[in-house]
Amino acid sequence: MRTTSPDTPSTRRRWGRTGSAVIATAALLLTGLATAATTAQARENSSKVTWTRSCALPRHTNEMACDALRVTGGRTAFQQQHGISPRAADATAPSGYGPSDLQDAYGLTSAAASNGSGRTIAIVDAYDDPNAESDLATYRSHYGLPACTTANGCFKKVSQTGSTTSLPTADSGWAGEISLDLDMASAICPNCHITLVEAKSASMANLGTSVNEAVGLGAKYVSNSYGGGESSSDATYDSSYFNHPGVAITVSAGDAGYGAEYPAASKYVTAVGGTKLSTSSTSRGWTESVWRTSGTEGTGSGCSAYDTKPAWQTDTGCAKRMIADVSAVADPATGVSVYDTYGADGQGWATYGGTSASAPIIASVYALAGTPSSGSYPAKFPYANTSALNDVTSGSNGSCTTGYFCTARTGYDGPTGWGTPEGLGAFTG
Repeated sequence: MRTTSPDTPSTRRRWGRTGSAVIATAALLLTGLATAATTAQARENSSKVTWTRSCALPRHTNEMACDALRVTGGRTAFQQQHGISPRAADATAPSGYGPSDLQDAYGLTSAAASNGSGRTIAIVDAYDDPNAESDLATYRSHYGLPACTTANGCFKKVSQTGSTTSLPTADSGWAGEISLDLDMASAICPNCHITLVEAKSASMANLGTSVNEAVGLGAKYVSNSYGGGESSSDATYDSSYFNHPGVAITVSAGDAGYGAEYPAASKYVTAVGGTKLSTSSTSRGWTESVWRTSGTEGTGSGCSAYDTKPAWQTDTGCAKRMIADVSAVADPATGVSVYDTYGADGQGWATYGGTSASAPIIASVYALAGTPSSGSYPAKFPYANTSALNDVTSGSNGSCTTGYFCTARTGYDGPTGWGTPEGLGAFTG
């Protein structure tokens, strides 16, 4: 578990020998100061958000890790906004942003209410979450969203071969990722159907096979909340798993700060960066900056070492594929509510962050926007409609020699791409 809590300096005072009355007064003063300092320190510490990774880091080349981060302590933006103390926040109630918050932040309230019927979002993850459907039902019921079940035809869970009965081994870490993905798809597009495709392991080959299965089952929107290091095999993976014209495929940019990851680097996908999302007094009602907690924690971005640059990318500092294209909320401190009950970490309601949240959010915005035209590459859509995005112009995710690779600016930059959704205009062909 990592923490963002800083050290707090203390002040010591020396007192000379004086009369008894002065000593008594000084003692009382010191006691009061100490009590106030302790109280202030407790309040400060309680406001610092801590979290842990849901999934283990990759152990082998071409193995992927999920990008879900589960909050374990401190006080999230949602709790502060609603006056919820950390002590009062527990697994029986949500402690992060819900559907109405996310829809409002991204100008989607009207579209979420009326769009999406008959459209299917596919969620691709590794291993099995045995409680996926029941946890999804709890999330949707709590927020008043329509039921999405196997029985009513809205929800489907399959293996990478399409089997509904021969499923992978269960894994509690990836179960948290699965719950996050399913809940974000529900939050943004409550009228959409959802297909969960579970790979038998976290290898790129098995996850890629699951992407192909999702497309083969008819999904036009496929979310992938995982990533790993780039390799010379990436061009092969591109053509084998991600070259699906007419399908919007989104991929998390990563949670380790500045640095390119795959498959976000694929030229065929929409690479999704992460922001810190906070309420504000602006006309929008929200403000965003690049998500960065430390030098090794924050949204990914960067210039690919292997993938060729797609024709629609025109930035001049990177000769190959540049990450990211667009972005959405990912900072755990401004995280989203998720319901997960499987395994040791699945205690009910929790707050999650990471670009694992932003990837399914953007996939679901594509679903609200409509079916991509045959032969199109939806990753290019935001580049043709940049005015329909909230430009994120502050923050950075690390140090780099080419400024926009890691630092927000007006217009395009690596950490947030062209920005975050402001309605659907940037996600239509």
